[in-house]
Amino acid sequence: QVQLVESGGGLVQAGGSLRLSCAASGRSFSAYHMGWLRQAQGKEREFVAAVSWTAGNTYYADSVKGRFTISRDKAKNTVYLQMSSLKPEDTAVYYCAAQVVDYGGSYYDTQDAYDYWGQGTQVTVSS
Repeated sequence: QVQLVESGGGLVQAGGSLRLSCAASGRSFSAYHMGWLRQAQGKEREFVAAVSWTAGNTYYADSVKGRFTISRDKAKNTVYLQMSSLKPEDTAVYYCAAQVVDYGGSYYDTQDAYDYWGQGTQVTVSS
């Protein structure tokens, strides 16, 4: 069983920055990908960013590329999402997710690619 606990959300003005953290717990935690997805009110959950747990390769949605940075600290079983140049349209609940099943290939940019989820953290960007 894997537990994911997010932190770091909050209210920020447009143009500001926030860093989200996601700590994973569980016996001998490992994953194929760790991801951040978000869900704005009234919209479907969408992919934001992912990192391959072993190699550290990173992937981003076009809407956040150049503004957000995902990283992981394997020693701490923690994944981060550094968000800069935030826009009001980034307002959403952000979810951390872990892919622990080998689905093969580059499968990380949809919510169905993930097996465990955190509780979510609210990010609100004011204009």
